[in-house]
Amino acid sequence: MREFNELKDFNLEEKQELFFTMYGNKFKALGKKSGVINRIISLNKNTKPNPEKLAVVEGIWALDLAMKYNIPIKYFLICLEKIHSIESQKLIRDYVQLAEESYIVSERVFNTLSEKENSQGVLAVCYLKPKTLDDIYVTNNSVVLILDGLEIPGNVGTIIRSADATDIDCIIINNKKTRLNHPKLIRSSMGACFKVPIVESDYEETIKWLKKNNYKIILTDTSAEKEYYELPYKGRVAIIMGSEKYGVSENWYNTDYTGVSIPMLGDCDSLNVGVASTIILYEASLKNKGIK
Repeated sequence: MREFNELKDFNLEEKQELFFTMYGNKFKALGKKSGVINRIISLNKNTKPNPEKLAVVEGIWALDLAMKYNIPIKYFLICLEKIHSIESQKLIRDYVQLAEESYIVSERVFNTLSEKENSQGVLAVCYLKPKTLDDIYVTNNSVVLILDGLEIPGNVGTIIRSADATDIDCIIINNKKTRLNHPKLIRSSMGACFKVPIVESDYEETIKWLKKNNYKIILTDTSAEKEYYELPYKGRVAIIMGSEKYGVSENWYNTDYTGVSIPMLGDCDSLNVGVASTIILYEASLKNKGIK
């Protein structure tokens, strides 16, 4: 079997000949008016209901992560004009076996779907369904993050990336304001959304689960007198982050909690919620794991 790294100087016709020798009829050709193409465009725009919880994923690195964490794949699309590397070929070899449907599209059609400058000619649509609280395995030393009413997909994606970097146990979304399969969330998470367990739940279910599992509640509040680095973060800890506009919901103030703030040494009175979450997650995770 010839490798795609041999094709960098080949024209499109030569690539097509080699490609179909390798894969035969495993890929179907799609035109710009296809229902699949329209579906992907709709997912990118994020303007219509998405009951299947589908998400668009682009590029070798992101698709490798989706495969690593066994994310189910609905559609897999390739563009021969953009495929040159060994990594692309290996991905094609694997994804054609994993995807429910595989397609080949022209460069013009692919460009209408891709939102990355260099997606390397590979794109997938995957199922990205949230976990449930019952799916979360609770250990004696555990950090969970609860995001209450966060509205900006890029912020949520950044926090998911930080959650992976700090190796916390899960993220629980309360008072949901953005879709987990929003394209901006997927991109800003840098693939961490495939790894970090994410639960969508309401306040009542969440507080019941926290109490059942003996979590200490840490509530972030810019007016709190205690600063975030003063806590030990031992045992089971749940950190609550609210939206930048409205803060944490009133319900959380009716629980048994400890409030913490991040000191502001300059003129700003607060941080972006993604930055603030990252600071507190590192402190909590390092102490919880006994590293600090």
